[in-house]
Amino acid sequence: MEAGASDGHGRLLLALGLAAGPLVALGLARFAYALLLPAMSEDLGWSYSAAGALNTTNAAGYLVGALVATPLARSIGSRRAFLAGTAVTTLAIGLTAVTSQYAVLLTIRFVAGLGGALAFVIGAALVAEASHRGSRGRAAMLLGVYFGGAGAGIVAAGLLVPWILDRTAGAGWRQGWLALGAVAAVATVAAVLAARRVGDPAPPEQHARSWDRRLIGWPVLAYTCFGLGYIAYLTFISAYLTEHGMSGPVIAGFWAVLGTAAAVSGLAWGPVLGRLGGSRGMVVVMTVLAVGTVLPVLLDGAVAAYLSGAIVGGSFLAVVTAVSISVRETLPQAHWTAGIAFATIAFGLGQTVGPTLTGWVSDATADLGTGLLLSGAILVVGAALALLQRPPAR
Repeated sequence: MEAGASDGHGRLLLALGLAAGPLVALGLARFAYALLLPAMSEDLGWSYSAAGALNTTNAAGYLVGALVATPLARSIGSRRAFLAGTAVTTLAIGLTAVTSQYAVLLTIRFVAGLGGALAFVIGAALVAEASHRGSRGRAAMLLGVYFGGAGAGIVAAGLLVPWILDRTAGAGWRQGWLALGAVAAVATVAAVLAARRVGDPAPPEQHARSWDRRLIGWPVLAYTCFGLGYIAYLTFISAYLTEHGMSGPVIAGFWAVLGTAAAVSGLAWGPVLGRLGGSRGMVVVMTVLAVGTVLPVLLDGAVAAYLSGAIVGGSFLAVVTAVSISVRETLPQAHWTAGIAFATIAFGLGQTVGPTLTGWVSDATADLGTGLLLSGAILVVGAALALLQRPPAR
């Protein structure tokens, strides 16, 4: 760690700066798609399956990015790889506005996912490196602040996109993507400034690069279920609320609630995860997330929708924090990047299948609510799997 980021205040500022990575990778490139999906589907004539396939392609790119994150970080350095991923994702966000060709959009979404995984995985490793001499509670807080960047991106998208769509006719979704690209460019500058203040994690020695993946097997399987379950909600919830008669301002408020809850969730869950640890924390958080996912289907109205947004927003990033803590408390420091990447690969497999599966189920039943109920059930299964992980030796 370089001077200037050695004390607690400096590490917190560092985590805030690096949070530009998940802000761009998840908040803007991934989750803002749900806000623009209804307008894009109407303008381009997509089915639920076609709309879900775009997020599946994005998730496939994310999976590839997770696979190459560790060797790329080892090759060019973690800071450079993190910044490259953030910049590529920013470019892809802006390019989404320039075409209506489905095949080209699929390619752009794939690239956005690939760059986003690099930014997300390697940024998490940089934050873990910054906190490795601190307590588990301190690490949980810093990781929560980092992952909370995705919530800040959701808030920005939730305020910008509906406002733009209400004031543009026809293909207003294009202006929405351009605006998100501008926000991402500003965030990329913040990422550059933060990355200059942290040292690269020391790579493992050649003889130490092999490690037993079974050590984190159960939380990684649970994380796969998380990828399957959460992505359907965040892909289709705007379309679901629109179908149930909610107006643009109401949906904008919903996303503001969800994003604000996500942005502060690290501070709320940090002490809890610090006490429970990674795997036990996953059990609690995924159970809460399952409740929030099915709530709009079980209860009608804007109040239920807003409560659901607060619960989902306040819990889904905490799952990411929990699995990162599980890696951190189970594996040696030299394997943290590889462990986080391995967990992200499993997560990527789940979220690659999730949107298309939910789209297919929703098309088959002519009801998006059925897909959301399925997602909630998958999250409960994931919580049960996390419960099987043995606590790490103290």
